Amino acid sequence: MTKRRVVVTGMGMISPLGNSVAETWRNILAAKSGIAMIDRFDVSEFATRIGGAIKNFDIAEYMSAKEAKRFDPFIHYGVAAAEQALTDSGIEVTE
Repeated sequence: MTKRRVVVTGMGMISPLGNSVAETWRNILAAKSGIAMIDRFDVSEFATRIGGAIKNFDIAEYMSAKEAKRFDPFIHYGVAAAEQALTDSGIEVTE
C-alpha cells in the first residue's frame, strides 16, 4: 500500500445536528440530539421508528432545481458539504 499525505484544508457538514460545521458543533456543545421520530415516510412496517434525519436543508443554496431533480438527497448532502469545505478552505477554483 502506498502512503499518501492527506491535508485537510476545509470542512463541510450536513448532519442531523445541523447543516454546517458551526451549527452542528453548537448543537453538540449544547448536548442536543439529532435523533427523533421518523416522519418523512411511513415506518409502520419497521421495528424502528426513530432515526437521524437532515432537517431544514435547502438544496437551492447549492444547485439549481433542474440539477437537483437528477440526484437523490444523499448526493445533495455530499455536494453541499463539499462546497462548504471548499469555501472553508479559501481555495479559489479558477477552471
